[in-house]
Amino acid sequence: MKFTKMQGIGNDFVMVDTIQDGDLPADLPGFSRSVTDRRLGVGGDGLILIERGDAAPFRMRMFNPDGSEAEMCGNGIRCFGRLLKEHGHITTDHADIETGGGILDLQLIDEVRIRVDVGLARLTRGDVGMTGDPDQMFIDQPVGGAFFGTAVLMGNPHLVIFVPDVAQVDLPRVGPIFEHHPFFPNRVNVHFVEVVDKTHLIQRTWERGAGITLACGTGACSCGVAAFLTGRAERSVEIQLPGGKLEIEYLESGHVLMTGAAETVFEGEIDVQAV
Repeated sequence: MKFTKMQGIGNDFVMVDTIQDGDLPADLPGFSRSVTDRRLGVGGDGLILIERGDAAPFRMRMFNPDGSEAEMCGNGIRCFGRLLKEHGHITTDHADIETGGGILDLQLIDEVRIRVDVGLARLTRGDVGMTGDPDQMFIDQPVGGAFFGTAVLMGNPHLVIFVPDVAQVDLPRVGPIFEHHPFFPNRVNVHFVEVVDKTHLIQRTWERGAGITLACGTGACSCGVAAFLTGRAERSVEIQLPGGKLEIEYLESGHVLMTGAAETVFEGEIDVQAV
């Protein structure tokens, strides 16, 4: 099977174009666990499949390194758009993509940067998949210890926690605790955010099913939304993640725009029977 290794500000993926490259293993969760292994496989933060869509011309499916399927992936969808263009599936700089989080609009700005309308930021407990009153929002509420969090659904669920210094957060220890917080029966992506000023944030992430990653696009969108809702930032912010920067704009309509890089690292072939 042919694959393309791609990255969006350090968030890396094994991309498989099923339109061009044909048959997939029957056990996709097992294949994802194997192919994303950084010692025994290709290595990556996830497996992403390009498929024909039902509600849009193309559909993105994304599997985490633990084999679970994610609704959406912000850095992944930018890589998806770049690969559509490189493989000749689109000839313009615009595409609508079907995802588990809805149909998303993306625009290729130049040879590196892509802007995605990631859709509406949804804020109720019911939307996010939290316990408690489904119609209630969860903004700057206690989540344990000295931490306060804001919950946002941005295609997939996120918990944003503001801290004075992200470098001081013991992410390997507290990340799994919050991922499996009893408020979130289906687990949650966790982000610790430091406010530099009203237009600049610093983010560190523990991703559901993946652990510590260099970047999380939908997470950055959620951090921008949470920063605005809690009065910490303007609607447009630049967010510094370990792998690079993203530009996030929280529109008055409730939609969120994300702009950042997506690049091909290398291409190859893998024996699916060997992984």
